[in-house]
Amino acid sequence: MKQAAIPPEKKSVAIITARGGSKRIPHKNIRDFCGKPIISYSIEAALSSDVFDEVMVSTDDEAIASIARSFGAAVPFMRSAESANDYASTDDVIAEVLRTYEAGGTRFDRFCCIYPTAPFVTAEKLKNAMALLDQAESVMPVVAFSYPPQRGIILENGRIRRKYPEFLTARSQDLEKMYHDCGQFYACRTDAFFRDGTTDVDDLVPMIMPEMEVQDIDTEEDWAIAELKYRKMQNLK
Repeated sequence: MKQAAIPPEKKSVAIITARGGSKRIPHKNIRDFCGKPIISYSIEAALSSDVFDEVMVSTDDEAIASIARSFGAAVPFMRSAESANDYASTDDVIAEVLRTYEAGGTRFDRFCCIYPTAPFVTAEKLKNAMALLDQAESVMPVVAFSYPPQRGIILENGRIRRKYPEFLTARSQDLEKMYHDCGQFYACRTDAFFRDGTTDVDDLVPMIMPEMEVQDIDTEEDWAIAELKYRKMQNLK
């Protein structure tokens, strides 16, 4: 009897996006966070997950590249000026990385784009995300809004106006629960990404994260809060 063909193993790459031109927090991607460069947390989580054939950093900055290599990441090529400007999207960077690898003869079936300022990312989370790609085309970590966005207010001419006045008297527990992107990583099948030009495809599944493990880091205040959360998490382990 002829044996069934064994499907080829799928190749995966972790893409850590670390542009050098941070303005609000200078040198943000390599700044010390609780004792070591913040980018090292993303690199170490990806390497420890043992689910990637390559863990690479896409950067236009030699200092970032040097630190990335010292923590075990590959930097096989530098980012182009087009994908390093203020208007380039994460999807632009992913596309450039995948196409550059393909031009050199390496094709990855799956990828996980990890932000360099994501100290709450763990090997286990990345492992779970990549496993979910057996059931879906893309994976996004999300967190519930801590306050119902339906109760949001806006300011007009120095006065408060309710954005959704129809929800003014609704009970919080009766409002639909809403979530937002954690801004930590995105896992996706390569064919789906190139088909739609984004990781935000229709067949997108969530990984729901606790608020304690989520923090945007765009300002000095954000940075301080993230360090407080991280130290608290370490004490709880």
